[in-house]
Amino acid sequence: MSAKEIVIAFYGWRFSKDWRYDVDRSVVDGLCRDLAAQYGAFEIRLVWRWEDEPVLEVAGYGDLLNIVRLRSADDGVGNLCLGHVIGASRGCDLLEDIKRGISRLAFAPETIEPEGSSKVVCHNCGCGC
Repeated sequence: MSAKEIVIAFYGWRFSKDWRYDVDRSVVDGLCRDLAAQYGAFEIRLVWRWEDEPVLEVAGYGDLLNIVRLRSADDGVGNLCLGHVIGASRGCDLLEDIKRGISRLAFAPETIEPEGSSKVVCHNCGCGC
């Protein structure tokens, strides 16, 4: 049996002049390395990549969730934004929200509303849900 693969893609971003959030790529990379090691024990392969395109305007935390995309072909998840997977953020902590999203996709993908579902609660990130 081959390992399930989950991909985390980070789109490019440009902060608006009125809003900022400290995103340290080396810290995010470290988190992803740690998560990859943890999930490897469950035969889940975690891959992450920084994609330069598209570049999204980030004017709030909801927009920030939109730059983080989760993909899992095994679960029929093509390219959902992190906010779609987790719903509302509990504390606007990007690292914690990434952990929550990966855990949900890894162990409870059936609880994630499919793209286009009328049950999706919009978290106002601009992803189109």
